Amino acid sequence: MSALPKPGKIIALHLNYPSRIAQRGRVPEFPSFFLKPPSSVAASGDVIERPAGTELLAYEGEIALIVGTRTRRVTPEEGWASISGITAANDWGVYDLRHADKGSNLRNKGGDGFTPLGPEVIPATSVDPAALRVRTWVNGVLKQDDTTADLAFPFGTLVADLSQLITLEPGDVILTGTPAGSSVAAPGDVVEVEVDAPTAPGAPSTGRLVTRVVQGTTPFAPYGAQPRVDDRQRIEAWGDAEAAGVAPSVLSEELRAKLASAAVATISAQLRKLGHPHASIDGVHPLVPGTKMIGTARTLRFVAHRPDLFESHGGGYNAQKRAFDSLAEGEVLVIEARGDASAGTVGDVLALRAKVLGAAGIVTDGAARDSAAVAAIGIPAFAKGVHPSVLGRRHVPWETDTAITCGGAAVLPGDVIVGDDDGVVVIPRQLVAQVADAAAAQEAEDAWVAERVAEGHPVDGLFPLSGEWRRRYQEERR
Repeated sequence: MSALPKPGKIIALHLNYPSRIAQRGRVPEFPSFFLKPPSSVAASGDVIERPAGTELLAYEGEIALIVGTRTRRVTPEEGWASISGITAANDWGVYDLRHADKGSNLRNKGGDGFTPLGPEVIPATSVDPAALRVRTWVNGVLKQDDTTADLAFPFGTLVADLSQLITLEPGDVILTGTPAGSSVAAPGDVVEVEVDAPTAPGAPSTGRLVTRVVQGTTPFAPYGAQPRVDDRQRIEAWGDAEAAGVAPSVLSEELRAKLASAAVATISAQLRKLGHPHASIDGVHPLVPGTKMIGTARTLRFVAHRPDLFESHGGGYNAQKRAFDSLAEGEVLVIEARGDASAGTVGDVLALRAKVLGAAGIVTDGAARDSAAVAAIGIPAFAKGVHPSVLGRRHVPWETDTAITCGGAAVLPGDVIVGDDDGVVVIPRQLVAQVADAAAAQEAEDAWVAERVAEGHPVDGLFPLSGEWRRRYQEERR
């Protein structure tokens, strides 16, 4: 074993282990890195603060490579020879602050104590880099357990890729990614990480890197970014929806198919029967006639323009950009613009972003800008009108994923949104199955009635079905 040097720089990898890649649902083509400050280094036995006002402090057990020689422009085959040793690392992050420094990870990954290393260093010459193991325990329970046998990017490749542009100095640390099993720790938890080489002579080990979580008490000042979380961040931090306590989408493929077979008018009628007469998002129309839209709601709220509010909330990575950037497959972004269609609330670039992310549609009770381009992108889009002005003329992007009122209808994140040429309706998530079943049954009944009308029968007693006609319909259905 050798001593742990103080790193000049810490370079961390986003994704590497197949188990984590499968969990995240995206396959990296090339290694992707970020920097952590040397001041984030901590030793085994130190504590880490969960910052005041946050809830999602997550551990990531990793293997840390320690650079042994000055390295520049080496090949993957030469890369491992530049490493003097390996040790255990915990790449802590606080998901509540991911929004603040998009891409850099500075706030959420760079805090004091957020990179514990140690306790021992295994000489690199004594182990096979493809035969290492990393394990993480929380309060004595094993949570992560994986090996380096099938990494997406072997360690030599990481060194070579970095050395193309960056000179690696002795003592620099490269964090090589975490396997599946990373999750959230709470104050009082003890998290331990160990790296070993179980098949190498003597089965060398780093020993367990121990970190205890404590609660921070100093709140964030108003002049900096504040903690912010939503269900998406909770799911990513905890590892899955069940662990995060987030209800999964209520829109199964079977229910989606039933809603796809039903007209919005039919769905609206079923909602009215269930005591929801105000479920329509009034005044919105598809930019492309013939559009059908089905998805689960995400929400974005604009408030009326005011210069001081636009100065504080209108620029930079504002709520509008965050909402579009975080859309997932099958989601519909519903925008509350107070029914004001005298300035744009969505344009071609943001609509394209939604399309690329697989979103199911966009609804706004305001205006679409670049409407022809938005229509051509191919994502279902419903708006009250079109207008050439940017949002700053009338609106301030305020908040996301909260209850809103769009076109007179209340919309909560997770509700199901259905649209066609007649307009858009909102189905409360607890009623989706009931409404879908009833709407599909009504469509089948209406189709049968239409056939009888086409045969020349009068509508009296036939529409709606009653008496003998209903008996005949039920017999045929049986």
